[in-house]
Amino acid sequence: MPRSDYDVIKAPVLTEKTSEAMQDANTYTFVVDRRANKFEIKRAVERLFEVKVDKVRTAVRKGKPRRLRWRWVTTSNQKRAHVRLHPDHRLDIV
Repeated sequence: MPRSDYDVIKAPVLTEKTSEAMQDANTYTFVVDRRANKFEIKRAVERLFEVKVDKVRTAVRKGKPRRLRWRWVTTSNQKRAHVRLHPDHRLDIV
């Protein structure tokens, strides 16, 4: 069953480091579904924001151990996509 574009792209990542990448390298970072591949991410960003994507890089961030009352739990893994847009295109996320 094909996923919708809103299921692939979950949320933008807005940190100091990603803000610099937005301005300098025209690269935007999104939290994406862990099952999504680069082609699905590219298609979803192009459809949702009506821009042209040059390159997509993905990274899976491991979950961290956290203390929950008297035991240790691990947060879930998170997949992020770093999407570089065509030089003529920009996103207004902030």
